Amino acid sequence: MHGHTRVLAEHLADGARTVPGARVHLVEIRAEDVTAGRWYDAEVLALLDRSDAIVLGCPTLMGSVSAVFKAFMEAVFTPFTTQAWKDKLAGGFTMSASQSGDKLAVLEQLAVFAAQLGMQWIGVGDMPGNNWSGGDRDDVNRLGSWLGLMSQSHADLGPEHAGSRGDLVTARRYGERIARLTQRWVNAVPYETPRMTEHEARALSASVKHELAPAAAE
Repeated sequence: MHGHTRVLAEHLADGARTVPGARVHLVEIRAEDVTAGRWYDAEVLALLDRSDAIVLGCPTLMGSVSAVFKAFMEAVFTPFTTQAWKDKLAGGFTMSASQSGDKLAVLEQLAVFAAQLGMQWIGVGDMPGNNWSGGDRDDVNRLGSWLGLMSQSHADLGPEHAGSRGDLVTARRYGERIARLTQRWVNAVPYETPRMTEHEARALSASVKHELAPAAAE
């Protein structure tokens, strides 16, 4: 309704594009493609069939996936019956106005949907940010979500205020993580799992805040 989820998707896609060889497509599930409660777009379905990884995302509304996205989920019946998406990689993201907003319920819905399709789920790999006295909303993974990416935006602000700096950095890192793991999964490309201590995670968040300092001073 406010463009917040789109901004999150764009940052996630930007992160995926940093991986050499990754081809990334942003696909919008639109209300105008829903008829009698069912979504359909042959071109989008063909693109998803060709994709090695699919990242699912929607706003959290009343503790659930949005009505339009649910219509899409129920329409993906042929890939379910034929296991056409089996062993594709999957991930998920969601956005709400409230700090909690029951976003976990949405990520669980998306993960179960992917599991029913036989897909392999990728979670967020970053340590939690805003869980100590020195933390704040600009920390990486500030909401402490691992099943998928969570972000929060105030309901009365436009897309230019979507999420926080930390949320958007987390989105880009998640997008890169999914692209790299997809590359490894599909092409058997050697991949070294990036690990981070709690101290290193706080240093990462500190560097993000340092980048913000000049803008804040202005």
